[in-house]
Amino acid sequence: MQRISRNIVPLGRRICRYRDAARSFSQAAQRELDDAIPRMPDFDYTPLPYDGPPAEEILRRRKEFLSPSVFHFYKDPLHLVEGKMQYLFDANGRRYVDAFGGIATVSCGHCHPDVVEAIVNQTRRLQHSTVLYLNNAVAEFAEALASKFPGNLKVVFFTNSGTEANELAMMIARLYTGNHDIISLRNAYHGNAAGTMCATAQSCWKFNVSAQSGVHHALNPDPYRGVFGSDGDKYAQDVQDIIDYGTCGCVAGFISESIQGVGGIIELAPGYLPAVYGMVKKAGGLCIADEVQAGFARTGSHFWGFESHGVVPDIVTMAKGIGNGIPLGAVITTPEIAQVLTQRSYFNTFGGNPACTAGGLAVLRAIEKDKLQENAHVVGSYLIERLKSLQDKYEIIGDVRGRGLMIGVELVTDRQAKTPAKAETLHIMDKMKDMGVLVGKGGFHGNVFRITPPLCFTKEDADFVVDVMDYSMARL
Repeated sequence: MQRISRNIVPLGRRICRYRDAARSFSQAAQRELDDAIPRMPDFDYTPLPYDGPPAEEILRRRKEFLSPSVFHFYKDPLHLVEGKMQYLFDANGRRYVDAFGGIATVSCGHCHPDVVEAIVNQTRRLQHSTVLYLNNAVAEFAEALASKFPGNLKVVFFTNSGTEANELAMMIARLYTGNHDIISLRNAYHGNAAGTMCATAQSCWKFNVSAQSGVHHALNPDPYRGVFGSDGDKYAQDVQDIIDYGTCGCVAGFISESIQGVGGIIELAPGYLPAVYGMVKKAGGLCIADEVQAGFARTGSHFWGFESHGVVPDIVTMAKGIGNGIPLGAVITTPEIAQVLTQRSYFNTFGGNPACTAGGLAVLRAIEKDKLQENAHVVGSYLIERLKSLQDKYEIIGDVRGRGLMIGVELVTDRQAKTPAKAETLHIMDKMKDMGVLVGKGGFHGNVFRITPPLCFTKEDADFVVDVMDYSMARL
């Protein structure tokens, strides 16, 4: 018995030593893991304390009182209460890098002080009056906006949204030409009213929404998944076929984004737009450029996305970034084409109200003052290169594309077959959110990260986004 007790004591000490060693190893491993976690850039701002209802209560009310069609991102939806420039804050004061909000609404930064001041000052004096009365805020913004366009594009009609702008643009094309048929692209997105949903081919092909009579969907000039690769002329031939055989030559207009946003940040194949614009104009139709997502310096190289294609449209539509988060949209065209609206009684009650147009003018000035187009080009190019390096590291990244701060990262389970990595996209997106990065999701298959931050995004923010994506993919 005595010999046994002598053996037990040393064994107990050895167990303690092993336990201590294991704890020490675990702590070292944890420190190494912590050191690998990307650190968010410093930002000298403290959000206001939040004293409203908790997320659970808000979610309960949403489910009870909002339409079931209203969805939210993430398994555990974010409860955001404040924004400042390129960052958002939740109810607990946690900061997130907003790498998506730019395409949703924000161009020059959340709650940009100059924009907020302009809206508040105008609201204190006169919040709303129709364009039936004179107000300098509307005229001043229209003039400033027109100065940003080439050629004779200088007559503005204000709306409340991109959907309204595109509906109006198609109506103008039909009135001006006397024709009815509209050609749009498969995989495009132009809005959610009756006409724009039909021009949005995704609605017809994916959600089984019937197309209106006279709306035709051309082959999408997608360099990554398209049947003709990057050969823009071959895709353009499909538009010529529609004109020749699908519309009896009665085309009213062709509408397209210069970079498809909801469709997965797809740049149209080189040479496509010049070829198509020539075909449509020869057939007597008008060319409509949807700049709702690609406009306002987002592409960096140019102020408008269509400029990178070397074309000048007949009509341009815009929204979202035009007002940095307020409901504002616009259609701009030539004086000759604009004249056709005098033939119809078209009126927009809130389009061009003083508060929104004062904010729109402040956005234009902020983009210029803060040199945000240059920043979009410099930071966007840097971010794309970093993402392409990540593509070399992970087979799941099938494609990195975009221009400026309008970037898409497409995930696939097989690079050769280009099989969409739908579940993996959702998983990585959730993990990135948990680490403080918010990205969007798009593409026909829902497997493309849409990286479209406010234009005040920095290289440090870009590094953080890529490092968090790297960290999340490494642990997929």
